[in-house]
Amino acid sequence: MFHVGGARSALYNWAVARQSGGTFVLRIEDTDAARNKPEWIDGIISALAAIGIHEEDSAFEGPYFQSHNAARHSEAAQQLYAAGKAYHCDCTREQLKERTGSEHLGYDGFCRDRGLAYVEGRALRFRTPDEGETVVVDLVRGEPAFPNSAIEDFVIARGDGSPVFLIANVVDDLDEGITQVIRGDEHLSNTPKQQLLWEALGAEPPVWAHLPVIVNEKRQKLSKRRDKVALEDYLAEGFLPEAMVNYLMLLGWGPGDDQEILPYEELEQRFRIEDVGTSPAFFDVKKLTAFNGEYIRALAPEQFAAACAPWLVAPYAPWASEAFGVAVFETVAPLAQTRLALLSEITSYVDFLFLDEPVEDEASWSKAMKAGAADVLRDARAELATAEWRADDLKAVLVAVGEKHGLKLGKAQAPVRVAVTGRAIGLPLFESMEVLGRDRVLARLDAASKKLAAQS
Repeated sequence: MFHVGGARSALYNWAVARQSGGTFVLRIEDTDAARNKPEWIDGIISALAAIGIHEEDSAFEGPYFQSHNAARHSEAAQQLYAAGKAYHCDCTREQLKERTGSEHLGYDGFCRDRGLAYVEGRALRFRTPDEGETVVVDLVRGEPAFPNSAIEDFVIARGDGSPVFLIANVVDDLDEGITQVIRGDEHLSNTPKQQLLWEALGAEPPVWAHLPVIVNEKRQKLSKRRDKVALEDYLAEGFLPEAMVNYLMLLGWGPGDDQEILPYEELEQRFRIEDVGTSPAFFDVKKLTAFNGEYIRALAPEQFAAACAPWLVAPYAPWASEAFGVAVFETVAPLAQTRLALLSEITSYVDFLFLDEPVEDEASWSKAMKAGAADVLRDARAELATAEWRADDLKAVLVAVGEKHGLKLGKAQAPVRVAVTGRAIGLPLFESMEVLGRDRVLARLDAASKKLAAQS
């Protein structure tokens, strides 16, 4: 699944590419067969498309597949060996531990000058410079410097001769003409090694930008093992892609004023990678949900109806398909649009219209059907049987019934709402009753009165 952190990185890359007239390159790093399936690749492409990064756009290039470039990876590794910048090593982890007395110390350079030729089982290690430092030019973090003496001679090809990810990544970047790499800061520790490889292969390293880590409400790094992190899951829950894009763009960066709800086009225009902060970015689901509500309310009526469509049919909708009425939904849709924070909530707001009987929500029933509720239902039913069937007239009936029993409207309508809709909270009651119709409302009031009598 497509991690929201990856989605943010993609959006920042996309914005920089489009601002500069450059190209956003999608590369599928598929050399690990266990983590590579065609449907996952399709998922990445469709998730990118959902947030506006399309294959059809002239700024988009790819997807490239790392596995297709394996021969070049091997060629580069051998080029470094031939130039004396890499050497073969037959040390085992156990031997290293015995020499250093620790499981945690890096490689000690034991095979540097042994002149070993390649045989099966001997890894190829890059010869890290002994002196000086590697300075990473980072648009977010400045110019962090890494002492070369602290960088171990790292493996670039395994004992079977296959190149490791580190060199494969560098070679692919070279071949694909990458000039800027914008990614999460968990990769910063690898950057000096990659930069040394770039330089050893005779190329100028790209400009880097390492984005702040995204954390949950406990300030822990957002983890797929603990948190909901898949972009697809949020979209499936009813978050609009436009709201997700707006929120993700602000995870570590801001436009510099109090405005937060902005269309992507303006965010892209105002975005500057140099202005991204270094502090961890809190993925605040409550704030994202508030963003989503703003975007839902801004939809045109036809856009709102189209956006709700997936949640009005199986498997989300609990009613039979033939029970659903488009005209009925369109009547109440404006009432629902002002109340939704998630598109998926639409199902519970309108289900009473399309089910034969309202849902049974015990919490709502217990709260509304207290002492005196039976009398309110009885008198309301009697008045509603002959009342004019318009929302204002229905409200007047409940006001009068409430006054008769010494109740304000809110208390008087509570048992009627639960009897008619099944829930204590929902769409405006009187407009809902008008749409539902007299016969169905009276039948539900009768059913609620019967249930109350059976409970007493």
